[in-house]
Amino acid sequence: MAELSYKKLDADGIAQELGTVPDWQVIEGALTREFSFETYSSGVVFGVAVAHAADTLNHHPDLMIGYGKVKVSMVTHDAGGGLTAYDFELARRINQISG
Repeated sequence: MAELSYKKLDADGIAQELGTVPDWQVIEGALTREFSFETYSSGVVFGVAVAHAADTLNHHPDLMIGYGKVKVSMVTHDAGGGLTAYDFELARRINQISG
């Protein structure tokens, strides 16, 4: 894991970090993953767990909760919208929540 900093990662750094977060991808500059759930309420519960993890790290993603799915997308605003070690650390923590 890279040291946590708000330093924007270059293309090589992003490619290396992507290998540590299965099922995540970079879409329009944001680290993004969609999670599937059997019910709407299961997705909401997951969203609350993500919110707690985000508060713990003080790094907050965008969450889009729909029926049976939750889309998580993030960039580091303090890095001018680029991706940093914080994005990938939060993605690892979210993957642990999702099981």
